[in-house]
Amino acid sequence: MSLFDDDFYSSKVSRKALRKHFGVGKQSRRKGSFLSDWNVGKLSTLQVALISSFTSAIVVCLLFGIIFGFGNGSPSDHALVGLDPSQRAVQASDKVRPAVVSIINEQKFTLGLDSKVVDPESDEGSVYKEAGVGSGVIIKKDDGYAYIITNFHVVATAARVQAVLTTGEKRQAEVVGLDQITDLAVLKIDAKGIDNVAEIGDSSSLRAAEFVLAIGNPLGMGESITLGVVSVTNETIAVSLNQNGDLDWEQEVIRVDAAINQGNSGGPLIDLSGRVIGINSMKISNFGVESIGYAIPINNVMPIIDELIATGYVSRPYLGVRMQDMQQYWAQQELDKEADKDEEGTGGESQLNLPRGVYEGVLIVEALGPALKAELQLNDVIVQLDDTKVNSIRKLRKYLYEHKQVGDEIVVHYYRGKDLLQTTVILGENKPE
Repeated sequence: MSLFDDDFYSSKVSRKALRKHFGVGKQSRRKGSFLSDWNVGKLSTLQVALISSFTSAIVVCLLFGIIFGFGNGSPSDHALVGLDPSQRAVQASDKVRPAVVSIINEQKFTLGLDSKVVDPESDEGSVYKEAGVGSGVIIKKDDGYAYIITNFHVVATAARVQAVLTTGEKRQAEVVGLDQITDLAVLKIDAKGIDNVAEIGDSSSLRAAEFVLAIGNPLGMGESITLGVVSVTNETIAVSLNQNGDLDWEQEVIRVDAAINQGNSGGPLIDLSGRVIGINSMKISNFGVESIGYAIPINNVMPIIDELIATGYVSRPYLGVRMQDMQQYWAQQELDKEADKDEEGTGGESQLNLPRGVYEGVLIVEALGPALKAELQLNDVIVQLDDTKVNSIRKLRKYLYEHKQVGDEIVVHYYRGKDLLQTTVILGENKPE
């Protein structure tokens, strides 16, 4: 029995039956019918095989185009189609590496010779020493300068910054702008002899399990490339802006398993087409944790970078309060209570006198500027902004920066002792000092 029961699939139908079925006779053949032109029955096995192969190739090409799209991406992207991931990784790194630089954070140290008082603004009687290393990537050339993206924490404390090109040449770098909130910074160096600028990609198009490469200068060892995959395309994690353990901001990141070590900070995360899709920023380094690293999505990076280049800082609304999370306050009260439990009048006794059940919010440690004008004061506890409840500094900043602009009014609901009050604050601007 054949594979199919239908006669339509039988391979034993005679030519005579075919001619009869299609109404083809001797007269129609003399008149040049379709079947006569095609010369049915006279094709060799080789000819049939060639026609079938050609038809199959066309179908495969059409299906490939439908699945992967025609005309999408650059010509170089199409040139990479069909390459195995390792070969694509080689080509991608070759494309970006000339635009990657090492960043040297230098601190000033005074020699203290002959008991002289050293002027902190002068280089006389002092030396510069390397205090930290990081990475960066050149993303723009303009007016004789090459602009470099790196992390805020790489250069924030530097007295002087140097950029080391892939050729080994060191160039003095100028800090154009810093933004602690997003952990981003822009430097500029003389563009003479710099021919390569990294191509910016689209982080919103990333997919889980997509191959990526992290390029940088880990541990000051020089250029390093690690390969991994995207674990999570868009994740929000709590971070400490001042690196003091207080989780006071929420950062949107890409999670990857490519190795990101100290010194990789500020370097590019790239896709297999050699486009920058993130800026490497941090990793989890707890005992027993392997290869959990984070990069800032490039779609979040570029608007910040453009503003830093234009103005040197990112304009954000300013409430004017120095703050402490209430949870941190209560934890400190417990520690004080344990330390001073035998001393009357101390021992962690709260001076806030809040209503029972009020445990969350933001404690004002100092009121400045707009908050001071609105008569907020020390030990007031903010629990709501407009119609949004805030139980931490993270939530307060998130609402302020995502929903308000400089000059807007904001209604602050707060406890002063047992009384729930509210005031309207006109937001200022957080210009750097």
